Amino acid sequence: MKIVSTNVYVGPNIYAHFPVIRHVLDLGVLEDWPTGKLGKKFVDPLLEYLPGLNEHGCSYREPGGFVRRMREDEGTWLGHVMEHVAIELQNVAGSPVTFGRTRSIDGQKGHYTMVFQYLDREVGREASRLSLHLIHSLLPKNIRPDDAPPDDWDFAEARDSFIRYAQRRAFGPSTASLVHAAEERGIPWIRLNEQSLVQFGHGRYQQRIQATTTSRTSNIAVELASDKEETNSILRDLGLPVPMQRLVRRSVDAKRAAERIGFPVVLKPLSANHGRGVSINLKTPEEIEVAFDKAREHGRNVIVEGFLEGYDHRLLVVNGKLVAAAKRMPGHVVGDGKNTVEQLVDIVNEDPRRGVGHEKVLTRLEFDDQAERLLEKLGYDRTTVPKKGEVVFLRSTANLSTGGTAIDVTDTMHPDNREMAERSIKAIGLDIGGVDFLTRDITESYRDAGGGICEVNAGPGFRMHVAPSEGTPRDVAGPVIDMLFP
Repeated sequence: MKIVSTNVYVGPNIYAHFPVIRHVLDLGVLEDWPTGKLGKKFVDPLLEYLPGLNEHGCSYREPGGFVRRMREDEGTWLGHVMEHVAIELQNVAGSPVTFGRTRSIDGQKGHYTMVFQYLDREVGREASRLSLHLIHSLLPKNIRPDDAPPDDWDFAEARDSFIRYAQRRAFGPSTASLVHAAEERGIPWIRLNEQSLVQFGHGRYQQRIQATTTSRTSNIAVELASDKEETNSILRDLGLPVPMQRLVRRSVDAKRAAERIGFPVVLKPLSANHGRGVSINLKTPEEIEVAFDKAREHGRNVIVEGFLEGYDHRLLVVNGKLVAAAKRMPGHVVGDGKNTVEQLVDIVNEDPRRGVGHEKVLTRLEFDDQAERLLEKLGYDRTTVPKKGEVVFLRSTANLSTGGTAIDVTDTMHPDNREMAERSIKAIGLDIGGVDFLTRDITESYRDAGGGICEVNAGPGFRMHVAPSEGTPRDVAGPVIDMLFP
């Protein structure tokens, strides 16, 4: 069996109102080998490799329908099998697709038109290639084509490689939530590159996003938000709570700035993000010297600012209104009195919600220099067994991208804190912005409880709000689409 030609439809077409891939297949000698003739030696291992095929309804429109088609009478032809395998492989890789059609071509024996749904064209095409390999590998040797996989071919390994490929190409949680919100409103979309550049709508009304930066996001506002010194100055002039801050370029100047501001202090790069190069609660000149070198890895300009006590919160503002708030906890493990710190990290990483980078709603914990330093401050190392209930932090900052967790606090935050976040984002000029706010109690006004704004973020991530570790998930993408298409 071979693919004679391929068409990728990116929008409504003669087969469906959504994207599909169309193959013209030539079964060759396999036209004379439907599944009924191939028998259990073909069908049983196929179902063992892809048990989800048991749920395919096919023309019977009920679970088990496709398996029934393969087993009853003379069975079904392999073009039809390939359609279902390509669909199931995408489901296994996280793309929930269901539609497929396979029909013989009149006047061309052994030729079929096979159509199946896809969400990502490259993942769909790879699924069809892998499905062809799997089918060929299960055929009797006397009818197996020359380009069939070798006898030692490992489908499980090929499947896992396909899944990893699909995950690398998948939208991150922020972009995926925006695409989903557009689909709910009947707004068409198209992916413009292999990352997160997406166009919603067509023609003069089209809008584009790059993750959570939109075609309405001001470049000046993004530049301001990226400049921590300018942001601090603007917010301070408006009477908003911000820590005292100094910009330095030398280690000796960082130490002097810390003495003027007063220990403890925070050191961070002027323009970095995701918590890169940030060191907090520094209490000695020696710690500042180490932290300065770390911050300089991400830029020549370094910020020294007063250390704010309290819990880290991300306040998300869209179109001038606060839509979500999350309390963030740095990456940590909780002792059980039995396992070492290293073993506890492995246990935490077994959580299926954790993945690499932004591929899932939580990020895997990792040991690095910062984790080792934090353990050393406690007199611990990887082999230490923390007592039951003891919280051991492996990160000093609460970014989700470094293994942190998030608890939704939208409904409990004080109105003053809500207004403070909205004023901050308006002052910078962002259509979508995240305020990093430290306070000991978000339910109390910052005027009473203290605390302050440590950063304003352009293009803030949504995953802590759409899939918090605890609390109510928030529809933060809907207000963005409503802003783009009023």
